[in-house]
Amino acid sequence: MTIMLSELGGKEIINLNNGQRLGIIADSDIIVDKKTGKIITLLVPERKLQLRLFGENTEIEIPWDTIRKIGNDMIIVEL
Repeated sequence: MTIMLSELGGKEIINLNNGQRLGIIADSDIIVDKKTGKIITLLVPERKLQLRLFGENTEIEIPWDTIRKIGNDMIIVEL
């Protein structure tokens, strides 16, 4: 199955193991393997507002192979 990056835009990322909302794909960065062009990791900004107020920018790394399902509104990952 082929999915365009633009199709992932507004989808929420949800952890299958605990139901936690990790973020929205539109706010995320991706790491791509330069040789193969495959996505390796999603970098999702943590949602802790107090950390952002003090200038710290932390991210959750989500390996691409942990994605279990890409649905209409969300992406389910198993972390």
